[in-house]
Amino acid sequence: MTAPAIVTLAHGSRDPRHAATVAQLVGEVRALRPDLVVEPAYLELSMPSLDTVVDRLVRRGVEEIVVVPLLLSEAYHAKVDVPAGVQAATERHPSLKIRASKVLGLEAEYLEVLDRRLRDALSTARVRELDALVLAAAGSSDALANAAVARLARIWGARHRLPVRAAYASATPPATGEAVRAFWQQGRRHVAVASMFLAPGFLPDRAAELALEAGAVAVSEPLGADPVLARAILARYAVGAVELVPV
Repeated sequence: MTAPAIVTLAHGSRDPRHAATVAQLVGEVRALRPDLVVEPAYLELSMPSLDTVVDRLVRRGVEEIVVVPLLLSEAYHAKVDVPAGVQAATERHPSLKIRASKVLGLEAEYLEVLDRRLRDALSTARVRELDALVLAAAGSSDALANAAVARLARIWGARHRLPVRAAYASATPPATGEAVRAFWQQGRRHVAVASMFLAPGFLPDRAAELALEAGAVAVSEPLGADPVLARAILARYAVGAVELVPV
């Protein structure tokens, strides 16, 4: 029996670096599981769409698909757009077994990647010690999604025994610049910002720009194509594949 295919469903961006990073991440997944069919798709702004990828896989004879949303929060896209896309695929292909897994979310193991990215950013900053941290994320109109970012920020700060603030690139305050300035007002001058974004694009660039303008000593790159994330995708896939099996 052929294993279900994986469709990684990212947000999408007009910035070509976004799709390039997703392609690299898909490459990491394929390297870990060369036996699986793994294809990228996007919710908006990038191509191909979920519809396009699903239709193409069906034409190839694929009968089962697990959609893994490459989203870091359970917000609007996860609650509305992803289920709608899966439902549309089911209506177009009644014999297709397709299921969306949980989103990647904000897992504590991602902090390992976050720290590596931040160390890279700090390597040229000539700062011996930090005295505060900011965790920058996309932000949402969904209060629970923002609360998840704040919770992860507290875990991260506790690990480093440093004060930390969560900041957001859209939808809700504080912005990264505001978070950095709040620490400056406390006399903390060595503030570093970590980018809790999957891939480059307008929002992470804007968050970095505001942070540096406010005096941040370094801003990390987004999480990117890392084996930790590739393993998380496969973990989501494994649960989704089991759920495709009728009870």
